Amino acid sequence: MKKYIRIMRIDHWIKQLFILPGAGVSFLIAEMYIPSRLKLLVLPFISTCLIASANYVINEWLDAEFDRFHPSKKHRSVVENDMKKSVVYGMYALLTLAGLAVGWLASFPVFICELWLWIMGIVYNVRPLRTKDVPILDVLSESLNNAIRFLIGWYAITNNYFPPSSIIIGYWFGGAFLMDVKRFSEYRMIGDKSTASRYRKSFAFYDERKLLCIACFYAMLSSFFTGVFLIKYRIEFILLVPLLVTLFCYYLYIAYREDSAAQAPEKLFKEKGLMIFVGLILIAFALLLHFNIPVLHELLSYELREM
Repeated sequence: MKKYIRIMRIDHWIKQLFILPGAGVSFLIAEMYIPSRLKLLVLPFISTCLIASANYVINEWLDAEFDRFHPSKKHRSVVENDMKKSVVYGMYALLTLAGLAVGWLASFPVFICELWLWIMGIVYNVRPLRTKDVPILDVLSESLNNAIRFLIGWYAITNNYFPPSSIIIGYWFGGAFLMDVKRFSEYRMIGDKSTASRYRKSFAFYDERKLLCIACFYAMLSSFFTGVFLIKYRIEFILLVPLLVTLFCYYLYIAYREDSAAQAPEKLFKEKGLMIFVGLILIAFALLLHFNIPVLHELLSYELREM
């Protein structure tokens, strides 16, 4: 059964930690910073892992004919092994039902978000939609899962409020930046447009220059909308914006490395420099949350003054 378990990509479950920022913002906005409420994240996290695995299963099965053109994905279980269609689809159904059931136990809004996450797996992978073959839409549809994970984290803590749209959009385009840079790194690694296009049809449209320009576009949109949220919530958070911009630049720098972790976001925790920088941003966030900087209020005041 190892070959079937592998296609669940259990090692990718770490990516479901992307629900944590949604929970964190919920704590701040809804003023529900109660440590005991952290246990509310357990069921949504399990549900998200199961739904993600269902999407991974259908992704690997339907992508087998294309993955053989990828230097590393050609070694995936579905490509190398003779796997039974009935077992694969049985796994897909069980993971889907289990994930939605756990989501229902968490709360109705979480259930709706998990259902949305599952539907996006179909939109992204299954013909005739299969948005992963459509340039631009491939990144935007896949990265929408980032915004859904944010909502899952938010609704795990509170059902009484809707999160600010600015942070949802910022989170979405932040995910779009990650996905676009992943494609950029993959394209560079494959090194041949013809082979890259056979692996991923959207690569027939892309090239390194286009992918870099699009990545910059997503990074700027994400920085703008995230900055809007930060400044509206607390003026001091404006000092975080340069750090976030630097984080985007550093991530792009990582993408240029051979066999870059940007191709496999689940391995990013192994990038010590990146993790240290993220830690510094979190420390800065905690400090700015508790310390006022009066000069910023003075400089950014909207009040008109007589000259």
